[in-house]
Amino acid sequence: MLQLWTVLTPILLTDIVNPVLFAFMVYAAGTDRPVINSIAALLGHTATYIVFGLVLALAFDIITDRLANPEPVDYGLSLLIGTLLLWAAWRIRGNKQQQNPATRVDQLTPIKAFGTGAIINIIGLPFALPYFAALDQILKTNLSVTDSALVIIGYNAGYALPFLVVPLLVIALGERSRSLLARINAKVDHVSAFLMPITLAFVGIALVADAIIYAATGKGLF
Repeated sequence: MLQLWTVLTPILLTDIVNPVLFAFMVYAAGTDRPVINSIAALLGHTATYIVFGLVLALAFDIITDRLANPEPVDYGLSLLIGTLLLWAAWRIRGNKQQQNPATRVDQLTPIKAFGTGAIINIIGLPFALPYFAALDQILKTNLSVTDSALVIIGYNAGYALPFLVVPLLVIALGERSRSLLARINAKVDHVSAFLMPITLAFVGIALVADAIIYAATGKGLF
């Protein structure tokens, strides 16, 4: 289990770099119910991620008729995901303009915030690619179905944790948090424009190398 998390942690750090979700949470924090709406947005995003991960892992288990032992199909999947990550890194390279999905939302309610958080997850395909990589690594590990589900849930809890800074700052600072969150949002947007293609490329290269080495030697890196 510890060895699995040594592989999942850098993938998780890559996955967390999601300026779109953070921007929407900052927007939600500026509404009349800042704490509830921002938390609802995060819950919607996280719940969708967990359900998507569990369903996908179960589908892989049914299709391949195994969960515990890595098979050539896993490394083929690694090659595909790694290639897509490299493609995504190239496409977003140098792109510093992030879409803000929240600029047109009127009278945000917790239900709308939850739904928008879920939608951000669904449409954020480039940012979901590291998640596919994480699921692939979990499927290649000798874990039971229950343990795999717990790892997926733990991964998503780790994903959501940094975003809790938004409601926590609102609780601690009140109205003063708005200007601070706006500055943090600008920094996240700037850093992600530089960091996202690098991290996507790093994970992509690792997965492609894993698949190539397995094809050549019969044993992968991970």
